[in-house]
Amino acid sequence: MKRASGLLAACLMVALPLSVGQAAMMSGFGGDAGYGELAVQPNDDGSSNRLNLPFEINYFGNSYDSFFVNNNGNISFNSALSGYTPQHFPVANQPIIAPFWADVDTRCADCGAVYVGAPNENSVAITWDQVGYYSNHGDKTNSFQLVLIDRSDTGEGNFDVEFRYDNLSWTTGDASDGSNGFGGTPAQAGYDAGNGSDFFSLPGSFSEDILNLTNTSNTGINGVWRFAIRDGALPGATPENPLMPVVVDGGWEFDFNVELDQIVFIDPDVAVGYDYFVDAGPNFLSVILPEGFDDNLFELWLMNEFGEWVMTDILEGGIEYLFGEDGVSEFRILGIDIDNMLDPEDMQAFVTGLSFVDAGMVSMRQIPVTEFVPAGNVSEPYTKLLILLVLAVIIANRKVRIKPYQPAHPLAA
Repeated sequence: MKRASGLLAACLMVALPLSVGQAAMMSGFGGDAGYGELAVQPNDDGSSNRLNLPFEINYFGNSYDSFFVNNNGNISFNSALSGYTPQHFPVANQPIIAPFWADVDTRCADCGAVYVGAPNENSVAITWDQVGYYSNHGDKTNSFQLVLIDRSDTGEGNFDVEFRYDNLSWTTGDASDGSNGFGGTPAQAGYDAGNGSDFFSLPGSFSEDILNLTNTSNTGINGVWRFAIRDGALPGATPENPLMPVVVDGGWEFDFNVELDQIVFIDPDVAVGYDYFVDAGPNFLSVILPEGFDDNLFELWLMNEFGEWVMTDILEGGIEYLFGEDGVSEFRILGIDIDNMLDPEDMQAFVTGLSFVDAGMVSMRQIPVTEFVPAGNVSEPYTKLLILLVLAVIIANRKVRIKPYQPAHPLAA
């Protein structure tokens, strides 16, 4: 039940063609707006009836074949969720996937609605199209989408989660201490198993920076975020399903929660080495480097008291290396021979395992170390395509820079 704030009052399944235009959201699969059928009638804090999934999913060890669409920017599995002010994950006993958990209001005359539809037989999309915010405000609207994609081809119950952001203009409803769509308790985006330990919040959650989700990504496509749930576990639990980064200038940024003694696997593309930095949270306790590169040996460099990189050890791929009880906040890995440049579309290029000295939220970066590569040094056994790619970049920039991986859309033919 919402209450008015005196301060705020004073301050104030069809086989149609699938289209992905300039907007990040998919459309063209039925209904008046192209997003399927209405999930709920215009409302405040309402939810759909229990809806069937076209496939069964394994979400952190629990199997689900149905879900609830909640007006406030999320879906849940155990029961409908009317909560309008987002709670920091983890939320006990409520498995949830939330592209934008905030106080959505679709009662306003100029607001859109919430839809559910099937882009194809292997996916289901929930779309919040031009939705306003409480109470009855349509001066600013948000458009975003959640897509669940069947990946049982990789294992029973496996699936992908996509968050697609077309337009984000507000963060907070009036009853969450917001004014004109901002302030108070802003929206949260991410997912939570409801078990107290497995959860992930996207960068910007609980701040106005969440509006930047339209211009950022972990796929290389602005506004499109993708997460693979494999064997019921979060991305990062195994080398086969690493946590993918946010693409930033000059490298990759990771934000995630860790448990004590947990190994998290992260995956950018390949250069000749990498710098690793913890910007916030516990220090690195250990690192596991991949196997299969040349002699399987890498150089470990640490920063000395003068701010200079100094080689301190030789690490073997596949073997966990401990930095010491206090860990380190930064380190450098070198020793990837330039002749090992890998296919830039290889998603498993250089998967690194990391653990941390304590539990908590971690914000870290991984920055590639690059070198000049004269054209004459490009040798076999590259494919012709890779040779042409490298030469084209050398001619254009005089320096080889492999762009971060941009996977094809999993629903593409």
